[in-house]
Amino acid sequence: MTQPSSSSPARARFTGLDGLRAIAVTLVVIYHLFPQGMLRSGFVGVDVFFVISGFLITSLLLRERAATGRIALVDFWRRRARRLLPALGLVVTVTATWAWLIGGDVLVHLGRQVLGAVTFGYNWVSVAAGTDYFSADSPELFRNLWSLAVEEQFYWVWPLLLPLLLLLRRRWALVLVAVGVAAASAGWMAALVGTGGDATRAYFGTDTHAFGLLLGVALAVGLEHVFAAPGTWMRQRPARTTGLVVGLLSVLGLIAVATLPETQDAATFPGTLAAASLLTAVAIVAATAPGSWIGAALDCAPLRWIGDRSYGIYLWHWPLLVLLAAAGGVTADAPPARVGAATLALTVVCAYLSHRWVEQPVRRHGFRGTLGMLRARLSGAPAPRFRAVTALVLGVVVIGGTTAAIATAPGQTSGQAVVEAGRKALEEAGPRPPLVEDDASPAPMRGDTASIDGRQIDAIGDSVMLASAPALMDKYPGIRIDAKVSRSMWAAPGLVDRLARDGALRPYLVVGLGTNGAIDPDSLDRVTRALGPERRLVLVTAYAPRPWITGVNKALRAYAAAHPDVIVADWAGAIGPHKDLLAGDNIHPGPAGGRYYADAVADAISADQRARVRERARLILRVGDLVATPPGV
Repeated sequence: MTQPSSSSPARARFTGLDGLRAIAVTLVVIYHLFPQGMLRSGFVGVDVFFVISGFLITSLLLRERAATGRIALVDFWRRRARRLLPALGLVVTVTATWAWLIGGDVLVHLGRQVLGAVTFGYNWVSVAAGTDYFSADSPELFRNLWSLAVEEQFYWVWPLLLPLLLLLRRRWALVLVAVGVAAASAGWMAALVGTGGDATRAYFGTDTHAFGLLLGVALAVGLEHVFAAPGTWMRQRPARTTGLVVGLLSVLGLIAVATLPETQDAATFPGTLAAASLLTAVAIVAATAPGSWIGAALDCAPLRWIGDRSYGIYLWHWPLLVLLAAAGGVTADAPPARVGAATLALTVVCAYLSHRWVEQPVRRHGFRGTLGMLRARLSGAPAPRFRAVTALVLGVVVIGGTTAAIATAPGQTSGQAVVEAGRKALEEAGPRPPLVEDDASPAPMRGDTASIDGRQIDAIGDSVMLASAPALMDKYPGIRIDAKVSRSMWAAPGLVDRLARDGALRPYLVVGLGTNGAIDPDSLDRVTRALGPERRLVLVTAYAPRPWITGVNKALRAYAAAHPDVIVADWAGAIGPHKDLLAGDNIHPGPAGGRYYADAVADAISADQRARVRERARLILRVGDLVATPPGV
């Protein structure tokens, strides 16, 4: 997400890197804004940035040392500050102020997020707080800043280590060191994920996700002398043709990798990430070679325009998506196409304005020079003075808005609050209605609707059922509820088998496990076999702004249609017209929404009971007809 500063002493520009940045930021933006598209692993664009950053920064430091005999660390960090801080400060203050105006879930833990942003420690702050990067329930406003933190930590440490490593007489030894540490970093990520560790920790960690940066380091060291004094063969047609083919294939391969399905194991972390990093390294070699045709192609005007503003585009797109999604009542992890398109347009506008009016002036004139220009305009002609006063007023407003947003930020989302209320309701040992006795055994089902009470119902569910637990207990005193956050249908067979072994299965089993993933028919088959023909399975449909929900509900209805002892409780149909009763994540019901959940379950059970009564009446009539009919008639 960085590029050479215009004030860099080396004043070097590498062909093709702007185009590669454009590709990288496009992959990430499409992945976030249009998650239903083909780029299911578009997040690898971040790893493209990492390799470019490692290569570029190391190349500039090596050139500076070759030209001056030293590396001016203070100047280097000053250039980094000029490059990174203006856009970052603008994004944080503007979007935090907007979040304050919206209120609600977008403000959750905002103070912690801002702390991570201003200290460039967002990744470790999130890990320490137990944030789940892969959770769709509560996307943080500045979640994308984790990668900026990894890069900035590299910028702090690497210039200090490079002079020491340059004491190695052989440059190939330094290349081997960089490659070896990169491999160790990737291996550490694989070990954490493979042993069931926290995927967020593995993905956010500077130690576990440094392999792209280190691969760029190895590339810069290895190519330093090769490209510094190239032979004429590099500019000849065969070499340039080979470079074009190799570079094109690497770029196409990178895009292909971005289409791979995401998994939560080592195949993606670090498999897919490492593949993208290696392809990026190949593309850099092909693009930056002297006279490179693929480099010239990547330097076309549209890609250079995007690449030059890629840092701003990356910073703006995610906070804007979260804010527009919140304003539109949808979730940022599964936004409709219209929200994605609106976010994309607004992102381009904000990145352009930031680049033109904030980033470029500071990069050209520095912080002091920019402030001096502002003071001069305040005492200048009316038009410049008006613009300067407007800028100051807007600055005060967004800083004040950010302060207010941090001060009023809640400690948990509305979805987390209703789920926690449901958990507490299950844990509280309050007084129970006289109907329910702790040692009461489930009464057998009779043929009337009034016969069903909570002692005859088991319920297994996810966080949606957990949030609805108070309403379920009010509707059915004595109901036994086992609900857990992030549970999916895969967990149902084991839970039911345990109840069956204990002889504790009740006549009705309510299963609400469609929110967190697709339905496995084999799991449902195992559940129905454990229940046997004398018990009824109630499948609760799912409601959530997630791409798999339509398929989940279709599968649940199809299964019920094929199995006469399975019925459907239509939670999705019940809550659909009343989405205002859901928490801010549009998934978990509040108290009033929970009553709709309980009513959907009750309606399904009552309908089943009425059907049983009718069936029993028909059987009685048939038996009566047979008895009344004389033999032989």
